[in-house]
Amino acid sequence: MFDPSLKLGPFDSDQILTTNPQRTLLFAVNPGSNTIAVFAIQADGTLRDVPGSPFPSGGSNPVSVGVAADTLVVVNKALDPAQPKAVVPSYVTFHIEENGALSRYPAFRVDSPVGSAPSQALISPDRRLVFGSDFLGGELQSFVLEPEGRLLQNPPQSPAVVAFGTSTAPRLALGLAANPRRPVVYAGLVTISKIAVYAYDNQGHLRFVRAIPDSGAGVCWLRTNADGTRLYASNTGDASITVYDTSDALQPVELQKFSLTGGGNGFQLELDGTGIHLFALTQRASASTPLGTGNNLHVLDIDSNGLLSQSASVVPLPVSDGTRPQGLATF
Repeated sequence: MFDPSLKLGPFDSDQILTTNPQRTLLFAVNPGSNTIAVFAIQADGTLRDVPGSPFPSGGSNPVSVGVAADTLVVVNKALDPAQPKAVVPSYVTFHIEENGALSRYPAFRVDSPVGSAPSQALISPDRRLVFGSDFLGGELQSFVLEPEGRLLQNPPQSPAVVAFGTSTAPRLALGLAANPRRPVVYAGLVTISKIAVYAYDNQGHLRFVRAIPDSGAGVCWLRTNADGTRLYASNTGDASITVYDTSDALQPVELQKFSLTGGGNGFQLELDGTGIHLFALTQRASASTPLGTGNNLHVLDIDSNGLLSQSASVVPLPVSDGTRPQGLATF
């Protein structure tokens, strides 16, 4: 994605790329053309276009995709600097055909306020619920995903005042992650470098439990391991990754702050299927980073305690100045 303005919002999203659970299909957002590309993953890891791809996203500026069985949930942020601003953001569902093609469910779209910048389509481990963060709108969303792709919206809620210590400061949450073993969702409170812990019921209603400090700066994107015992947080302000023990899902304990080298700001991160590697992106997201630097892929080892170490040299990504690499998927 290209945006020389470095503004807050347009690039702040997660699940730009995602696969289906079988790892046979890859879905990718095309924010500038308002489409979703779908690829069939070949045995050797190469990609082949699904017939008809790319498909209209059902809105403006798609930034995130989530898969629940044969339903694809798309977040249209409507915050592309190159497209009109007064466009309504939306959560839209599509049916995934057997060959991977997308067909639009009729009328299953939920809108968010203009400028609210929805940023993620997080699917619950049981594939029944969808959670989202309207980043600049300061609200967390939750939906029941009903048959035929219908989204039943719960009342949005703002991050808890008690986490911020004041009712006047902007209460902004960005990255979300769901614990795979417990009905718990984590949210990165980017402006105060804390992680909020929420429990939820079988209808997706969120209940704030606590907020825990993150020793990194500007916590944004989150991932949990398959056992739900570790949480990894990408800190964009100081290009670091914080590791938490989530053996008690409601009481994360910080274990490590790992600093990424090579410049840039910390962005998306992803675990591989084996659970022994973590991949992290940095990008040039601030004017203090020299042109031509900061856009890197980091490959990290995860030891038996879930802690991180550098396993390979930083891989610079050969993109033109002003282009910011977005999104990771492993298969």
